[in-house]
Amino acid sequence: MRPRIVLGTLTALATLLSVAACGSGSSQGSSQGSSGGNPYQLVEAGTIHVGTLSDAPPNVYLKDGKFTGFDNDLFTAVAAKIGLKVQFASTDFSALLSQVANHKFDVGSSSITITEARKKTVDFSNGYDFGYFGLDVPTGSPIANFDQLSGKRVVVVQGTVQDDYATKNNLNPVRVPDYNSALNQLKAGTAEAWISPAEIGEKSAADSGGKVVLAQKRLSPAPTAFAVAHDHPKLLEALNKALDQVIADGTWTKLQEQYYPGRPVPADFKPGSGSVAFPPVTGAAASPTS
Repeated sequence: MRPRIVLGTLTALATLLSVAACGSGSSQGSSQGSSGGNPYQLVEAGTIHVGTLSDAPPNVYLKDGKFTGFDNDLFTAVAAKIGLKVQFASTDFSALLSQVANHKFDVGSSSITITEARKKTVDFSNGYDFGYFGLDVPTGSPIANFDQLSGKRVVVVQGTVQDDYATKNNLNPVRVPDYNSALNQLKAGTAEAWISPAEIGEKSAADSGGKVVLAQKRLSPAPTAFAVAHDHPKLLEALNKALDQVIADGTWTKLQEQYYPGRPVPADFKPGSGSVAFPPVTGAAASPTS
């Protein structure tokens, strides 16, 4: 009888050890996946996947196969403060926020203006830039300001605040998926005006070979920010802290001067949390926001 008792005891002991080992491995893997090795719940631990655009210089665009522009260069500097690699991918602006909310991307970087409607889909970092609405028209057009757009064929990029503006002002805009499509409509004469982000519209006009001009610009009503999913509060907190760091160390100022030379900074605009000092932007006198 004794051998049977020993055998049964050994079997039970082996079973307990096996269960304990499995439990320990599961707990360790869960810990690494949720916090230890991936504290920000990224799509890929150690790498932050960013949705952006490829055709909107000087804000976000491709140059020699590399994603660059003010927004993307700023984000790369922010991610470096957190110790994360950055992987950019191009998408349509109209899909970007939902793709961030559904975790296809960890972050959206595309001069995204903060609005109450968009806050229902994603959370936003602190604002890092201001911007203007631009009015691009074909060279020789009689349209000189936004008040002349009623009854005109106006093109906008779908889902942008420029789309919102045109809709609220009953302009019945033609919606296109990207900035190249908007610019091409002006060049082809199939649109009479394009309401653009002014920095993008100004650059596009300069590169149009004289076919397009920026007729007017006006200050956008809200700052731009990076978009993050609602359920990623730790990531949002880390981005805001790192954003303040790159503002304080002069990176924000350097990029402003690089991508928007001579652009005036509104007198009451404070990037990031608003609590950090930054080197003044040279060659650009402060302008009122009214």
